[in-house]
Amino acid sequence: MPLRNVTCWIAPYGFASLLCYSIYYSKPLSDAMQGPKWYPSRIGLQLECGGPYLKDYITVQSVAASSIITLYFTDLGQQVGWTTVFLAEYSGPLLIYLLFYLRSSYIYDVKESSRWPRHPVVHLACFCHCIHYIRLLLETLFVHKVSTGHSPMKNLIKGCAFYWGFTSWMAYYINHPRYTPPSFGNRQVIASAINFLFCEAGNHFINTVLAHPNHTGSNACFPSPNYNPFTWLFFLVSCPNYTYEIGSWISFTVMTQTLPVGIFTILMTIQMSLWARKKHKIYRKKFNSYVHRKSAIIPLIL
Repeated sequence: MPLRNVTCWIAPYGFASLLCYSIYYSKPLSDAMQGPKWYPSRIGLQLECGGPYLKDYITVQSVAASSIITLYFTDLGQQVGWTTVFLAEYSGPLLIYLLFYLRSSYIYDVKESSRWPRHPVVHLACFCHCIHYIRLLLETLFVHKVSTGHSPMKNLIKGCAFYWGFTSWMAYYINHPRYTPPSFGNRQVIASAINFLFCEAGNHFINTVLAHPNHTGSNACFPSPNYNPFTWLFFLVSCPNYTYEIGSWISFTVMTQTLPVGIFTILMTIQMSLWARKKHKIYRKKFNSYVHRKSAIIPLIL
């Protein structure tokens, strides 16, 4: 049975013209957004002005109180898929760091580069940095169940500027001919490198568990540890993937002992703590019996 008139207020930068669509009850709300200038992922639908945006999968029947409803929708700007966002953010740092490492003679003074041999930690840092971003790229392609939603183009630009900019800053200092090795020498380097690889392995196994919550493939259950010891961190925190990620960057900071890496680690820790606390609240609402004794990201602290 068709819904006779769906009244939609078009508001890219304020209220404009009034459009009417004739669509079916069983069709999603995104069908009300077809037009010469708009496509579904670019439009945010609201039942009331200033209210929350409705999900694309919600049908008109589920929100219609009568045969006519009013939907406010806003032009969200150009959108890109989440997979594209992640691939762009992660591929840039990988290539940028390799550029500084492999083509140092084009970036630094040639005579100075030949006079100062590289410390072994420089090679190890490049290896660890590449391992980190190669893991992120492979997980994006083959492990993560990326949302079918989209992200504004401006978020992609901001994310790339953050990751690419900090990578350039870190790589410049670590690969510089006058780079100073860590204060405690090989003991500091080896210990932090081992912890880095441990955290990288733990992060991968946690992401695998999150991608396959249980044997039924359902996402309705709280992620739980399995026989793998790396996943036992679920007993203590709700978001162990963030815990391992922070551990990796702390280890990289100690291993390289450079200011840019330290600043990047602090900013990442703050951001991931906010994400973890948000997820922790969601978990507490859905699975309170599972997480009421857990921390969000740092055991017994946060």
